[in-house]
Amino acid sequence: MDNAYLIETIIKVVVILLVFSALAGIGTYFERKILAFMQRRLGPMNVGPYGLLQVAADGIKLFTKEDIIPSGVVSPIFKIAPVITAATAFMAAAAIPFLPSFTVFGYEVHPIVADIDIGILYVLGIMAIGLFGPLLGGMASANKFALLSAARAAAVFISYEVVTGLATLAPIMMVGSLSLIDFNNYQADNGWIIWSQPLAFILFWIAAFAETGRTPFHLIANDHEIIDGFGTEYSGMRWGLFFIGEYANMFFISFVIPIIFLGGFGDGTVLGAFALLGKMAFFFFFFLWTRAAWPDVRPDQLMWLCWKVLMPLAVINVVITGFVMMF
Repeated sequence: MDNAYLIETIIKVVVILLVFSALAGIGTYFERKILAFMQRRLGPMNVGPYGLLQVAADGIKLFTKEDIIPSGVVSPIFKIAPVITAATAFMAAAAIPFLPSFTVFGYEVHPIVADIDIGILYVLGIMAIGLFGPLLGGMASANKFALLSAARAAAVFISYEVVTGLATLAPIMMVGSLSLIDFNNYQADNGWIIWSQPLAFILFWIAAFAETGRTPFHLIANDHEIIDGFGTEYSGMRWGLFFIGEYANMFFISFVIPIIFLGGFGDGTVLGAFALLGKMAFFFFFFLWTRAAWPDVRPDQLMWLCWKVLMPLAVINVVITGFVMMF
């Protein structure tokens, strides 16, 4: 039984790495197509029918492009920073139940690498460690734009981690567990948490944009201000690892939001599995939609929103939840 569990775990890890690495590339295709549609453009059209082979072309370019280590950088840290970003993104996936359990040839498969008792804490903690990728990459680069990006990354991630943690605290008080499986089961019996915690849902969703560095909080690598931010000096597959980490985080957080607030996969039926995938697709689409519809905010506006609006609201929500549960 132990051997079967080990083999199952290895297979799940490999599948997650392969599937979500591929989805990162496919996600860029959908992003370019959706943005083109919203802005009355065609998007990728020349490589394959409707530009479908553009993903393969981008992958070949990244793998074959020269890996340049500029002079003046702190070489060991410069090299390891992209690995940290990609690794932490995929490590966070270990505690996420992507689908309900199912049976194959009499063997029950659990589509979660590790159902640990502190699942939410683990996911948020690992995503917080992902800060060190852009931070070290920017600080190790001999480039003022990369250094500015690293400073912004530290400010944004640390600030919005506070909001993320406080936003999840109220639902945790209701469920009485940190396991994402327990969150799913609680909502299957008691209804979606969003109905009793709408403010926590909105706060978590807003913070997710900052945690993933997406518009309108795209200040870490703001193209029209600081070029490519912490990735300015990177080329080839090292830049690609930053890229994969960003899109993988978007997919993973798009799973976490519906699992915590929108019922997850419900009672574990096939319909529930498709419902979870549909919810995930909506949140991923919303990341792309906001990029087409919203301008970036200024750094001071972003910090003002966090510390003077979102954090007080999160604290008030926790206090009110505590009083309601007491009585």
